[in-house]
Order: sequence, then structure tokens, then C-alpha cells
Amino acid sequence: MSYKSGQPIPRVQYSLEETETWTRIFTELTRLYPKYACKEYLQNLNLLRQQCGFREDNIPQLDDISSFLMERSGFQLRPVAGYLSPRDFLAGLAFRVFHCTQYIRHPSDPFYTPEPDCCHELMGHVPLLADVNFAQFSQELGLASLGATDDDIQKLATCYFFTIEFGLCKQDGATRVYGAGLLSSIGELQHALTDQAIVHQFDPERAIKQECIITTYQLAYYLAESFEDAKEKMRAFARCIKRPFTVRYNPYTRSIDLLENPSDVNRVVQDIRNDLAVVCDMLDKLQSKYVKPAK
Repeated sequence: MSYKSGQPIPRVQYSLEETETWTRIFTELTRLYPKYACKEYLQNLNLLRQQCGFREDNIPQLDDISSFLMERSGFQLRPVAGYLSPRDFLAGLAFRVFHCTQYIRHPSDPFYTPEPDCCHELMGHVPLLADVNFAQFSQELGLASLGATDDDIQKLATCYFFTIEFGLCKQDGATRVYGAGLLSSIGELQHALTDQAIVHQFDPERAIKQECIITTYQLAYYLAESFEDAKEKMRAFARCIKRPFTVRYNPYTRSIDLLENPSDVNRVVQDIRNDLAVVCDMLDKLQSKYVKPAK
């Protein structure tokens, strides 16, 4: 692949056969989503239909989607030819970059692929990357990987697998799906919410001992109370990763700040103070607008 970072993502002219494969998958999955997908997924899929050409007869282009994501959550897409190592993939998430394939699975078996294709990426991952809370959860997994040992990288990759790829969450008293591997698999999407599926409460320490399977349904799934619940548990887990420093994403420069001495911490504290000043100013305005003075 000749693509270099910063260039416009190449637009693909998909064949009629490839588009027909997409049509079969898109039609069947969108029929299932109202019953199985989490509400954030459904909301953003609707926006993608309106703004990025998500429809039965059209395979959306990564460049259009990347621009959409940048406006919604600060994430951007970067095309790749296939699998990356767990370390490289997670490092991309730290910089709010999601590596994404552009090829589509073989038409002989449209409802299964052993490796990620554009159906998996676009139908599974993209809608939730447009959600700010979910995007932050994804990025924090990436940030935790920077400078980690190979053993810790494997643990983080397994946590990624059982959350962002195959995770379940509670919403309005029901179990819903947020994992991209499920949301792009017609059979397993339905299986995961049946009585035959084994479901555990999400616990990173338990999840890292679970085998990751790509050739058949998972042996077990993990249920989070919410994205925030999963994020807090992953934050606690990440604090156990031994590094002589910590890292922080700088949204102004789109780079990583290394925090390893008191002056680094002071800079962060100053940023927090500036943000708090904005919040306090807004609270004062709200108070003067809604709180009536005592007579």
C-alpha cells in the first residue's frame, strides 16, 4: 500500500460483485440492530446514513468517514492492507487513529470472515467511534499500551478483544451489544444474547485469562454496566501496568505528553486550572440566570 499519513485516503472503486456482497450483509445486519445494538450505535448509524453514504447499494469511502469522525470524536481512519501487531494497533488508538482495511470479504461466504474487512470495520467499529465516551474508552486502552511490556500488551489486547470487539452492556434494564465483532456478525450477534451464551460481568483480570477465538463463537462474553463502568475498570487495571512514567494525549498538538517529573505534572495542573476557570465562569452565568436572589 502506497498511502502515507496526511494524504487523502484513496477512494476505492468497488466492483458490482463486491457491492452485492455489501448489500447482503448491510441489509441483514440493519434488520437485527434495533433488537440487539446499543442506543449509541443506533444513533450514530443513523447519522452515517445521512452524512457518509451508509446504504444498501453503496460501500462508504474511508475518507468521508474519517472527516465525519474527526468532527464527532476527534478520531481519524488510516487505511492498512491487513492485520497489524497488537502493539502497533493499540498505539494508533492512543493517537486517536483507527487502522482500517478497505477490501471486502469473498462473496462465496458473505456472512463470515476470519480477518477484518471493510464490512467489519464500517458496520462494526465506525458508528461507536463517533461516540465521544466510547472513543475515549478506545483511546485509553491505547494510551495504556505505550511503553508496556510484551506481556502487558497481550493483556491489553485481550481486554480490547472482549470489550471493543465482543463486549455487551446494560441499557434500560436490557442487555445490548457494543462489540464490533458481534455487530458485524449476523450469527454471533443473535447467539450472544441467547440463553446458550455464557456471560460474565466485565472484569479485566478475568477477561485476560479467556481464550480469544476467531474461527467460531466465543466461549464467553463480558457484560459492562456502561461504557463508563468499563472505562473505570480498565483505568484501574492500567494503573497496575508498571511504567516509570505516565502519558497524556495533547489534543492541541495531537501528540503524546510524557509525564515523568514534577514540572510535567505542574503543566497538567495548570491546564486543569484553566479548564476549571471556564467551568466556574459558566456556573456563575447559570446561577445568575436560574437562581433568584432571596427577598
